[in-house]
Amino acid sequence: MPSVGPVQHAQRRAFGNRVKLLRTDRGLSQEALAHLAELDRTYIGGVERGERNISLDNIHRVAEALGIRARDLL
Repeated sequence: MPSVGPVQHAQRRAFGNRVKLLRTDRGLSQEALAHLAELDRTYIGGVERGERNISLDNIHRVAEALGIRARDLL
């Protein structure tokens, strides 16, 4: 599997930082967000750290759990 380049890693980190900011603004733990989005807590943590390449389906799940539109995460 090819490694992720610096640009892609930076994009994933920026997306993850956005998720974390919105999650903490709402007073949610990673576990609570994961439950609302029907995802695993470790997956949410990986997304927030920029370690996961989140799918479009999961972007929608996270956005809905945060009470926002998917485009507001991007």
